[in-house]
Amino acid sequence: MTKTKDTFYSQIWKLVLPILIQNLLSSMVSSADTVMLSMVDQDYMSAVSLASQYANVLFSVFYGLGTGITMLCAQYYGKKDMNAINVVQGIAMRFSMVFCTAFALCAALIPRQMMWLFTKNERLIELGADYLRIVSISYFCWGIIEVYLSVLRSVERVAVCSVLNIMAFGLNVFLNAVLLFGWFGAPKLGVLGVAIATSASRVIELIGCFIVSARSKDAKLKLSYMFIKNKVLFKDFVRLSLPALGNDVVWGVAFSMYAAIIGNISDDAVAANAVAVVVRQFGTILCYGIASAGGILIGKIIGENNLEGAKEGARKMMKLTVISGIIGGLIVLAVSPAVVAYSAVKLTPTAQGYLKWMLLINSYYISGTAVNTSLIAGIFRAGGDSKFGFICDTIDMWCYAIPVGLLAAFVFKWPVMVVYFLLCTDEFVKWPWVIKHYKSGKWLNNITRDDWGTENRLEQSAE
Repeated sequence: MTKTKDTFYSQIWKLVLPILIQNLLSSMVSSADTVMLSMVDQDYMSAVSLASQYANVLFSVFYGLGTGITMLCAQYYGKKDMNAINVVQGIAMRFSMVFCTAFALCAALIPRQMMWLFTKNERLIELGADYLRIVSISYFCWGIIEVYLSVLRSVERVAVCSVLNIMAFGLNVFLNAVLLFGWFGAPKLGVLGVAIATSASRVIELIGCFIVSARSKDAKLKLSYMFIKNKVLFKDFVRLSLPALGNDVVWGVAFSMYAAIIGNISDDAVAANAVAVVVRQFGTILCYGIASAGGILIGKIIGENNLEGAKEGARKMMKLTVISGIIGGLIVLAVSPAVVAYSAVKLTPTAQGYLKWMLLINSYYISGTAVNTSLIAGIFRAGGDSKFGFICDTIDMWCYAIPVGLLAAFVFKWPVMVVYFLLCTDEFVKWPWVIKHYKSGKWLNNITRDDWGTENRLEQSAE
């Protein structure tokens, strides 16, 4: 235990830094679309921002599956049981393919209806529908990529994940520029060009995953793992991972509902929120990095059956979380003047006014996000507790924030920024219950098994 205490900070930063790069690049991929489109047309930016809400929901699915994978794989990695990790990967892949297939079919076949949920502006619907039809191709690749990267992170191969993210980001930005601005004689395709760039970068990233797998001695990416049957680990995955998946889907869909509420009030608010979301993503990068790295490390410590070491690690992780929330808020405040000034090129004066207040609200909203994310998605899940977060976020967002937002917007018809402020109280409302659950210690469990019993079956099925 002394060794764990002495080395926790150094171990977590070894994981945080590569994950930080991954989160930064992930934010830059989505923000690159917004920033580059804002240089062309406000409607382009607004349409893609609304259409991307579906990608945000799908990302929530993948993040839920990924943290579910981490819950099991990090602890089994602590036990040095790679066979169990491969079985879990196959189970997660089956769930992932179901979701990404459903989203891809909807985006390809009914994109206009999907856009109609967010706006009644016909131009935004048409532009967003064109984007969704093309980007639907990327959803299949994305489902496989996220599962495999989650496995790599669970076995502490985060540097490889960073390389793959760098490659995807660089390609996406380059193709965006070529197809949006007509570089090298290419046609200026506008929204379609951004969609093609996104899909192409996902395909290349998937190819990169297979190359990494071919060179890996243990963490392999094999589609054949999807066909391995194991009732014990399947039940564990469903029991532990599906609440985490449900939690992140509830959270992701709720944020899309926030965007829908704002979108049905004002087109200027949609444009302002698109920029504010990008800035908030950069402000929360460190918070999410600590949550992911801490979850992996604490899960590994629990897998080694060092429960006291896990408690001490969680305590130190919370210190880092509070600091990261403060830093994130200061970053938002620091860049706000430049962001507002830059937005003046394409945003209307009304949208600029909204943006100024949205950035101010997000400067403190990040602190709430930091604490809740580290506890719910990091510490609790590392200890096998995914149900608490699911219940907590469902009640907080769907029984409090969304009803309050709907009443404020469409019944009382309060100003846009009042509605936005009320929606951004959700993280602080749940603080008392989340912190109380952390102090209770009920989240701390060793969820590994010595007798899952599929080593021989795994080897035969993989062949």
